Amino acid sequence: MSNQSFPFTKKNYQLMLIGIAIIVIGFTIIGLDPETHGFGFMGLTLGPIVTLAGFIFEFYAIFHKSESK
Repeated sequence: MSNQSFPFTKKNYQLMLIGIAIIVIGFTIIGLDPETHGFGFMGLTLGPIVTLAGFIFEFYAIFHKSESK
């Protein structure tokens, strides 16, 4: 067997978990909107912005290169 390394480092996986947590928080904010059918500020503005930020953070986590020593 050849000595293959994993495609991601431990830091990448930690950043990915943080990104998933941000996405879950965004969807939770959307669900907690007190307005009918989520048509309030939390459901239409704040929640989607937080969720989008989580997905952008996920892209950063995937493409993050750690320093080689």
